[in-house]
Amino acid sequence: MTARRHHLDAAAMAILGLLCLLWGLQQVSIKLANEGVTPILQAGIRSGGATLLLWIWMTVRGQKLFEPDASLKPGLIAGLLFGVEFLFIYWGLSYTTASRSIIFIYTAPFVVALGAQIFLPHEKLKPMQLAGLGCAFAGIVTAFADGLFLPSAPMLLGDLFALIGALLWGATTILVKASVLARIAPAKTLFYQLAVSALILPPASLLMGEAGITHLTPLIVGCLLFQTVIVAFASYLAWFWLVAHYPAPRLASFTFLTPLFGLAAGGLVLDEPITPLLILALCLVASGIWLVNRPQGGKA
Repeated sequence: MTARRHHLDAAAMAILGLLCLLWGLQQVSIKLANEGVTPILQAGIRSGGATLLLWIWMTVRGQKLFEPDASLKPGLIAGLLFGVEFLFIYWGLSYTTASRSIIFIYTAPFVVALGAQIFLPHEKLKPMQLAGLGCAFAGIVTAFADGLFLPSAPMLLGDLFALIGALLWGATTILVKASVLARIAPAKTLFYQLAVSALILPPASLLMGEAGITHLTPLIVGCLLFQTVIVAFASYLAWFWLVAHYPAPRLASFTFLTPLFGLAAGGLVLDEPITPLLILALCLVASGIWLVNRPQGGKA
């Protein structure tokens, strides 16, 4: 049985903080690797490598993949959602900037919050928590406000793709929580998603006429390894463990930190400007997270 927790404890918040940092860096690594590996193939390489690593990890730990637990159908659906999600996210980064993309991707918590009201009756958000989500989103909008004006047509297309990715991400989280996937080993849940996406993304790259691998440098190889080993394998395994143990809307709200890490990484690595708006955004996001996760009943 999976132990249920109704609030984020210190350990969960520490893990989430690290995951948000890694996911913020991922956007920069995708843009850097795009210089030598086309985006959809890049996503397929990431999923394929992470699938192999996860299979080895589960084998060493003695975890079974092919036992009858009624998880096959929802697992395949989750894998399809996951694969198409990253097809749009990686594809969108070919048209828009990492800073613009990340604000639209991280509308996913609103999809989770809305879905929780329908499919997860024990995880409904209180009015104060909904206000916290709004506060955190205001922080993200503030951080990227000057990037939302006068976009070019290709940028709008990239923004739309990022929004589609966010919708699919939120739908995947709800599916995991509302189905048998929440009661099986998190590693198996992740395996479904990585394996299915590894099967569909390389053919999608071919069908879309991508050039594939045009050239490789140590930096590009390092970015691919980071996405494969650190993000798609280690960080997603940790994320699905959290999804199985903690309320989905509160986990999703915490991921508002990721765009701030992404903006900082963009400034340091890609020379994107970091303005004083980032400080205001950080205050808004921190306030939103506190409102969403504050204990009920007046306790500190």
